[in-house]
Amino acid sequence: MRILLIRHAEPDYSIDSLTPKGRVEAELLSRRLIRYNILDFYVSPLGRARDTAAYTLEKLHREAEVLPWLQEFRGRFPDPETGRMRIAWDLKPRVWSDYPGVFDIRTWVDNPIYDQGNVREIWRETTEGADALMARYGFRKDGPVWCGKKNAENTIALFCHFGISMAFLAYLMDISPMILWHRTLTFPSSVTEVVTEERVPGEVSIRMTRLGDISHLETSGEPRSTAGLFPECYTGIDSTVPVENGVVKVYNP
Repeated sequence: MRILLIRHAEPDYSIDSLTPKGRVEAELLSRRLIRYNILDFYVSPLGRARDTAAYTLEKLHREAEVLPWLQEFRGRFPDPETGRMRIAWDLKPRVWSDYPGVFDIRTWVDNPIYDQGNVREIWRETTEGADALMARYGFRKDGPVWCGKKNAENTIALFCHFGISMAFLAYLMDISPMILWHRTLTFPSSVTEVVTEERVPGEVSIRMTRLGDISHLETSGEPRSTAGLFPECYTGIDSTVPVENGVVKVYNP
């Protein structure tokens, strides 16, 4: 089985849709995806993901099922420095890595920094959503292994967001999402691919074969968007400064 995790194209967050460049990216992406013989399509309820998917779905005369848990990982907690609510992975390097259990999928969310807010609740929602989706294809998680009697050669596609796709991917591979949130980045309209490998009958490992592939942009000469990178320098007051023209801006209060 092949699972495609597709990040939405370059977003215009102010209207929860796509920028003009994002629409170009979604069109180029659609030309690639229509060749993949995708069995089922799933999409986040947010506009930027649905608008990205629309280009592919229109070409194939298909529809996608909306999965509420696929909207961006929205677990938040009060920042220990400012008290402002932050997304779960918006932490400075020495802050997120300081907790001893951060690298273990079973303990990362026990960090006392998440005692307030809804990070644990959203993580539970994510894992339950992942379990329900995988169960549709006959898989059940048993620790680091997924069990199933029929490992069919199907392809499914999920149009969503960086944060939730990395959380889902971490759960599939039984690793802490903090590793993927902080050590990887998938650019807008990119394709991440995992496959189920059955070396023991009835048991599969999830193996990643592509992470953030944007070959559909590169072969067309379309530059990648840097949306999703944090500013390289900031005071801790606000880390949501946009990246413009491929240059990470430095925040000055």
